[in-house]
Amino acid sequence: MQRVFLYPIGMIALFGLAACVLPGDETAEQTTGAADYAAFCAGCHGPSGVGDGEMAEGLLQKPADLTALAKGNGGSFPTTRVMAQIWGYTGGQDGGRVMPQFAALLDGDLVPYDGGDGIMTPTPIRLVDLAEYLKTLQK
Repeated sequence: MQRVFLYPIGMIALFGLAACVLPGDETAEQTTGAADYAAFCAGCHGPSGVGDGEMAEGLLQKPADLTALAKGNGGSFPTTRVMAQIWGYTGGQDGGRVMPQFAALLDGDLVPYDGGDGIMTPTPIRLVDLAEYLKTLQK
């Protein structure tokens, strides 16, 4: 008799515990610098970064050749300057910024990062990953 009574209570408890597991509690998908480049940059800068993306033709100003950033900076990749440009800190002369700001798209978890100036700065990991990917495109 006791067993018959405890079985429904046990089942109710089991279903109650199962309900505590939140649906959709998967870990967020981690993007890569290459994936963000393909999504946000390649349209203008091209798949290889030379400024020949499919949208480049319609722009008033030709997109920068991202493969020559280190060469144009004495052989050293200008990480901090590049990250500031991507993020949107640099507005161009008289606010005439051509490239869109990507801060909202790359916002996320922060990591301490030294962009080459010797200062560890909390930086969105997606911005770090994108800058690190751009380093691989250098000629």
